[in-house]
Amino acid sequence: MWLRRRRIAHGFLSEADQLTHEALRSGFQAGRHLRSGLTADTAEKAARHLRLVLGGSALAVCDGQEVLTWTGHGEHHRDQALGHARQTLESGDTAVLGRRDLPCARPDCDVRAGVVAPLVVEDRVIGTLTAYSDRPSPGLARALEQVASWVSDQLELGELDRERTRAVEAELRSLRAQISPHFIYNSLAAIASFVRTDPERARELLLEFADFTRYALRRGGAFTTLADELRNIERYLVLEQARFGDRLQVNLLVAPEVLTVVLPYLAVQPLVENAVRHGLADKVGTGTVTITATDLGDQAEISVEDDGAGSDPEDVRRALDGEDAVDGAGTNESVGLGNVDARLRRVYGDDHGLVVETAPGLGTKVTFRVPKYAPGVHPG
Repeated sequence: MWLRRRRIAHGFLSEADQLTHEALRSGFQAGRHLRSGLTADTAEKAARHLRLVLGGSALAVCDGQEVLTWTGHGEHHRDQALGHARQTLESGDTAVLGRRDLPCARPDCDVRAGVVAPLVVEDRVIGTLTAYSDRPSPGLARALEQVASWVSDQLELGELDRERTRAVEAELRSLRAQISPHFIYNSLAAIASFVRTDPERARELLLEFADFTRYALRRGGAFTTLADELRNIERYLVLEQARFGDRLQVNLLVAPEVLTVVLPYLAVQPLVENAVRHGLADKVGTGTVTITATDLGDQAEISVEDDGAGSDPEDVRRALDGEDAVDGAGTNESVGLGNVDARLRRVYGDDHGLVVETAPGLGTKVTFRVPKYAPGVHPG
């Protein structure tokens, strides 16, 4: 009896599987570049991978003004590519090119036909993808339309990422502007009060103030470590205790395992500022602020609690919804509460927003959880 052994030339993958794997890998590499936007540099890097997916003689990428890149054979046709793209840029429709569109005196040239497909972002044609071949091919036309649609999706996702980044930067600028002018004025006044009676204390407080404002107004990345955030909160509390003395008590309960957790920059400090303001406002005697960071396995839980005046839950709801909640002094009642909540939800999802427990006369506790590791989240 003869047994026929199946020949496996490339490990456990069939030839079709290998081709599929290569196409997916090339597509992934192209998408990584396209997420940065449609430029000459990203188009050149992505086009090499896209041509591997499509096959054909050559591939050109154009925006509305120029040919961003040409890869493959027939480089002498590059100057014609923008003209080939013009109709598609204007109409948004796929166009088929024939020999009449590609005049050439070189008998060995294999750029004799082509297909032009639009690249669309937010319903606007921002460029074209043109695949060239040695003869007309319905299969190439269908494949190019699919690839152009996928490229458009990558470009649109990249634009959404940039819009998100711009929104976060705008929110951070807004949050910095909300750092209470009263706090700055009162801190400087407290420092001034020690200049004659205790110059060394005044000098230490002035250094703490400089370090606090340097961190709070920094122009770094959107993320920081919990350790750095707590370090700056400590500076803030030293300055507030210089004002309030024994009236302000602080409890800090932090698990060492969560100090390296990365979270949005200025995610905790505004909650502490809010707690100090409301923990001592209209309160006779001592006010206590408790900051807790707990290890929950794959997550860290951070809470800021005060035993002060508390708030109407409806006012808190409006603050979290981004509506103005204004107190009698004309300042935001909950400093940055809605801002912090929105940034946490944007980065980690709606399950990671702020949870606020409060009632008039019963103090306030604000809690949130962040994963210890999250894609794209790293200190700036």
